[in-house]
Amino acid sequence: MERTFKRGDIVKHFKRETLSEEELKDNPNKYLYEIIGTSRHTETKEELMIYKPLYETECTEGVDYAARPLEMFMSEVDHNKYPNIKQKYRFEKEGETK
Repeated sequence: MERTFKRGDIVKHFKRETLSEEELKDNPNKYLYEIIGTSRHTETKEELMIYKPLYETECTEGVDYAARPLEMFMSEVDHNKYPNIKQKYRFEKEGETK
């Protein structure tokens, strides 16, 4: 089954799992993002995912959205590097359980 996201979907980054209850209470939107859509780099033709952080982050300082290569955005978590992460993919829809 192919994973897809559509405009307006709210997704969570796997690092959300690392937050304590206190951190989530202080910043309930930490590592949550709204999908804006996909784009294509005009020079390289690489597909990109465009998304908006739902919390304050320096990655969007001075710009409206964040972008990441689509292949990276859709990739699985490196469980060798992050062995305690339960989430399978780097980004998953918020509220979705596996």
